[in-house]
Amino acid sequence: MDLENQKRVKDFTEQYGAENIVVLLGAAEAEAAGLAAETVTGGDPTFAGPLAGVSLGLRVYHVVEPEFKGEVDADVYEEQIGMMEMVLDVDSIIDEMKEIRDEFCKF
Repeated sequence: MDLENQKRVKDFTEQYGAENIVVLLGAAEAEAAGLAAETVTGGDPTFAGPLAGVSLGLRVYHVVEPEFKGEVDADVYEEQIGMMEMVLDVDSIIDEMKEIRDEFCKF
């Protein structure tokens, strides 16, 4: 997650409260999604950005996870994300996201 997005997430969390923020990711690889998820939950693991050492514990999901998919109109999901599901390693992404939430999420 780039430094500008880290700042946005931090600012929104300060403004609205962590309990009112959900981060939605769309990274193509499990490792990239996991790194972004860890950043908004446990803090920037590279210690380079505004979230270095800042544990927000935010709820974070990937767009291919059932928790998100079940909340979206099926036709819209299929139109916007359906093709992506066919080319991604969805199981690896789901496993990575669950691992991060289990370790770091507070909400």
